[in-house]
Amino acid sequence: MADPDSDAAAPVRKIIHIDMDAFYASVEQRDDPSLRGKPVAVGGSRARGVVAAASYEARVFGVRSAMASATAFRRCPEIIFVKPRFEVYRAVSEQIRAIFADYTPLIEPLSLDEAYLDVTEDLRGIGSATAIARDIRARIRAETGLTASAGVSYNKFIAKLASDQNKPDGLCVITPAHGEAFVQTMPVRRFHGVGPVTAAKMERLGIHTGADLAAQSMAFLESQFGSSAGYLYGAARGIDHRPVRADRERKSIGAERTFETDLVGREMLLAALDPIVEAVWTRIERAGAVGRTVTLKVKLADFRILTRARTLPAPIADRATFAGHGAGLLEAALPFDNGVRLLGLTLSGLGEPDCAGDGQPLLL
Repeated sequence: MADPDSDAAAPVRKIIHIDMDAFYASVEQRDDPSLRGKPVAVGGSRARGVVAAASYEARVFGVRSAMASATAFRRCPEIIFVKPRFEVYRAVSEQIRAIFADYTPLIEPLSLDEAYLDVTEDLRGIGSATAIARDIRARIRAETGLTASAGVSYNKFIAKLASDQNKPDGLCVITPAHGEAFVQTMPVRRFHGVGPVTAAKMERLGIHTGADLAAQSMAFLESQFGSSAGYLYGAARGIDHRPVRADRERKSIGAERTFETDLVGREMLLAALDPIVEAVWTRIERAGAVGRTVTLKVKLADFRILTRARTLPAPIADRATFAGHGAGLLEAALPFDNGVRLLGLTLSGLGEPDCAGDGQPLLL
């Protein structure tokens, strides 16, 4: 496919999205040759915990990040659980970002293992965004022993979709002439910003692909998806004007879950909070972030929203402490005079830049 640089109608920006392949698991396989070619899960154990990352050999069995490790073991009895080494992952991530910095100062990390790069200004005179992406991938392999996939396009939304297209160790280039058609072939569940709950709602509305989404009016999208309507309307047409923000700093990391049936009672609510804690803490660890403020969000059956927050004198150091404060906030808010349709937890007051997302809570 042609480079977007060569398209006469191309907009000014040239964006690369780099995504390391099974980053945590690949680092473990690199550093321990006995793990190579075997199904590996980083995090958790056979009995309890959550998978933070899975090797491609484990993914064949349906093992995924944020999955309960007991489920992972049932799906793949041969799986090897490895304790996370976040200090190592952060060091490798810094090594990779130093490579990025040789090509552009406009780097927006999303996590330790992925980032957007704006290479509109060709600092090294390489000649095209595609050639820059190839060069970066080659250097990552040579300098770290790891592989990366890249998406090259004219905006962030399509570049991120493209980086997942030929994984692992792949490159996908989408020109401005092909952007809208490419997006409209994609399942909406792959759209960045469309979580499982939103994807399920779209499925119920008969919206399965980008083309289905593009067929909806703005008025319809506003009625169904509120403030997200503008983003969805543009994304379905290959439009995304968000710049790469090199100075972006995430103020919070959170997750929330909407329940199919309203929850009532202390035990039911505390049980429902646990997977939310796991989801948030996984993102916190992946981001290498620390924070001091825990916020609980509760949406009642009548759509009233309650929030409770607690700020601590020192950063929260482990999952158990985070879980304890989340449960404490919930206990203090009980009882509710109505059923609960949504619970959420957020960690804020971060002392490190967040690398886990675009500032929105993860929808479970």
